[in-house]
Amino acid sequence: MDFTFWDILRNLLIGLQWTLLLSLVAFLCGGAAGLLVLVARLSGQRLWRGLARGYIELFQGTPLLMQLFMVFFGIALFGLDVSAWMAAAIALTLFTSAFLAEIWRGCVEAIPRSQWEASGSLALSRPEQLRHVILPQALRIAVAPTVGFSVQVVKGTAVTSIIGFTELTKTGGMLANATFEPFMVYGLVALGYFVLCYPLSLSARYLERRLHAPA
Repeated sequence: MDFTFWDILRNLLIGLQWTLLLSLVAFLCGGAAGLLVLVARLSGQRLWRGLARGYIELFQGTPLLMQLFMVFFGIALFGLDVSAWMAAAIALTLFTSAFLAEIWRGCVEAIPRSQWEASGSLALSRPEQLRHVILPQALRIAVAPTVGFSVQVVKGTAVTSIIGFTELTKTGGMLANATFEPFMVYGLVALGYFVLCYPLSLSARYLERRLHAPA
């Protein structure tokens, strides 16, 4: 089958849509899970802190590719049929949650200790201190690095092609094999990632300046 340039571009745009969708799912679900891990990490109970720390170190200390394989093939051991899309979404959510939890923990720890002491003098419990005093201040610091990390999530979706998820990289690989034009195809794939990631990088830098957040 002969592919015109517009055929290649149309197929890559479909792959780009799946990349964008997977990135959004991973970032939103990972953010929600990361918030829970953050709360556990800041808990006054040693057990919860230990579990959260172990969770973060596990997913930060192992390659995303291995995490994908463990989810994709591990779930099948329980007799459950998991699609490449579902496995990719679960693995990227776990990966994202661990990194966001650690980013946000650093932002919380950047708040001066005096803020904890002042809120404690108002007879607020630790959860109330976090909710009403600490987290609102940490949010301002966290916006820029959180947006910046979203770039890593988008680029991380490329690894999911290994388990057969047809996102931008997988689509590009199939088109390169079919057209024998790898330079052009992968050049367009790189352009697609640039179109997704560059605005996020600009946004992170703008927010960092706007909110006066530390680098």
